[in-house]
Amino acid sequence: MIMNKKIAVLQSNYIPWKGYFDIIDSVDEFIIYDTVQYTKRDWRNRNRIKTDKGIVWLTIPVNVKGKFEQKIQEVSVQDGKWALKHWKSIAQNYSRAQYFNKYKDVFEGLYIRASEMNNLSEINKLFITGINNVLGISTVIKPSSGFSITGKKSDAIISICKQAGANVYLSGPAAKCYIDENLFTDENIQVEWMSYDFYREYNQLYGQFDHYVSVLDLIFNTGEKAIDYIRNKEKNGIL
Repeated sequence: MIMNKKIAVLQSNYIPWKGYFDIIDSVDEFIIYDTVQYTKRDWRNRNRIKTDKGIVWLTIPVNVKGKFEQKIQEVSVQDGKWALKHWKSIAQNYSRAQYFNKYKDVFEGLYIRASEMNNLSEINKLFITGINNVLGISTVIKPSSGFSITGKKSDAIISICKQAGANVYLSGPAAKCYIDENLFTDENIQVEWMSYDFYREYNQLYGQFDHYVSVLDLIFNTGEKAIDYIRNKEKNGIL
């Protein structure tokens, strides 16, 4: 009997939203894609939280050399002061959330560790693995730097799948503009598409509900039930 191995490949993100962790939870192995070009004003070094004044961006200040020169794994942070600022903002705005005190020490510890690090991708990995632990997600996490990647776009992903021994690739919907499913079929790799529709709302602070904030919002507001809001959508999340 041939066993399926499903993987996903997503770029390195800072304290990502719940959909990112939905994909991680849906596969056997998750590849943090940090050997591609760093993009400015993107999710690599920033994310959103809710406050009583509306949505606020938390942005890690980074050193960027030119427009097309740096890969994500090469990006360094300017200093460690950002970590304390971010944590103070999170603590201030989520202190009234039902489960903030339960997870306060965990996340404060992550920010203390992050303040001593200078590589953006490593900082992101620290938070991703820490959040996985909180959510109870046990998926294997690997960096793309551990693979010998050939080609671009579909070819690059296929090379990762083959080296990982995967015959199923789960992709986010944004990749539909460049993924060539025929190339995957030629390599006996099945492509599945993730849907971010049908997530249930939960008791969220500060007015109108917003799905598109950091997963920290979900954790602080729902506690141990957070993983249920990720897994148990109103409809099946795989198209």
